[in-house]
Amino acid sequence: MFAAIVLSAFTLRSAVTSISPLFPRIGDDLGFGAGIIGVLGMVPTLMFAVFGVAAPAIAVRFGLERTALVAALVTAVGIFARSYAPGTASLVLLSAVALAGMGVGNVVIPPLVKRYFSDRVAVMSTVYICFLQFGTIVPSLTAVPVADALGWRASLALWGLAAVAAAVPWFAVGVIDRRGRTAATATTTTAATTLPEAESSPPEGPRVAPWRTSLGWGMALMFGMTSLVTYSLFAWLPSLLVEAGVSESAGGVAVGVFSALGLAASLVAPWLATRVVDPFPVAVACAVFFLSGFAGLYFSPGHLTLLWVVLVGAGPTTFPLALTLINLRTRTEKGSSALSGFTQGVGYLVACSGPLLFGALHEASGAWTWSFAFLTGAVVVLLVAARAACRPRVLEDVLAARPTL
Repeated sequence: MFAAIVLSAFTLRSAVTSISPLFPRIGDDLGFGAGIIGVLGMVPTLMFAVFGVAAPAIAVRFGLERTALVAALVTAVGIFARSYAPGTASLVLLSAVALAGMGVGNVVIPPLVKRYFSDRVAVMSTVYICFLQFGTIVPSLTAVPVADALGWRASLALWGLAAVAAAVPWFAVGVIDRRGRTAATATTTTAATTLPEAESSPPEGPRVAPWRTSLGWGMALMFGMTSLVTYSLFAWLPSLLVEAGVSESAGGVAVGVFSALGLAASLVAPWLATRVVDPFPVAVACAVFFLSGFAGLYFSPGHLTLLWVVLVGAGPTTFPLALTLINLRTRTEKGSSALSGFTQGVGYLVACSGPLLFGALHEASGAWTWSFAFLTGAVVVLLVAARAACRPRVLEDVLAARPTL
């Protein structure tokens, strides 16, 4: 199970970061420009949103383990198929297929951690988020060298192998589960005939509806505002720095530093979240990092650039914090799955607007003033949402305490 979770986590961003460094050469080959690049940049958050909302219902219908297996296989099929895309439309469509699998995988991993590692949530959250971050960084670093050696199609297809590798442990889990069920059939049948019907069919309990609680909306908006700021900076940080006189290579290094700090955050945030009753001060510190970095990038982007990038790179620590809180703020696997789907579905839907609005405000004004004002507003919303998300309470208890109409 450990291998299944960490390998799945490693593949959850590979379809995103393995293609973006290759956009210029793929565009030359297939004949598309900046407009399609913008569409391809929107597809990840859109698919994460749509399938983040759908994933809990899929998991209830088929089970968490089967859903994780199918998600890995869909991801593999999409990645392999898009590497042979004959045109722009097929590239976009098949990328969406791969990202649909990843969108489901995003949601089912937290409840799987809760099911199998409930006594080690902090440790396993740290491990799987670290592998997720590794899976974000490594494809972007290897995409161009592999493409130089073997071509861009081989560079994309390589990450389909990683998705297949992630599916293998889920096959093993399914085989073991089926054998266990077969061995237990006789015992279960006998027990069912001797127990009262009420005991053999326990009540399901109250419906888990995160959208009916301030906790659910706090989690979704904290996650969403973090993702909005992060994806905006991923898309526009190089352009902002180049416009300020920084070289293109230095702009690329800045994005690398910004990404790498997410790995450091994934080591710290889960540990902090489980050591304090209310981790809201962590969110406050992240807001300070964000705002300090924004100020530096706005007023003096060409000087002390690394410092400003480090500051904004520390801000998204609220991302692993939110993923850890999904399990800390729920009591059951059903609750974890529902909160995970709502948090990531709504969160990524909100994040879709970030890069587009950040760029549109810059284009409309000819400066970065309104763009950074937009991000500053997002950080304010993040803080308000984090207050609701971090307050110590449990989703199932909050719902149970609501008056029934």
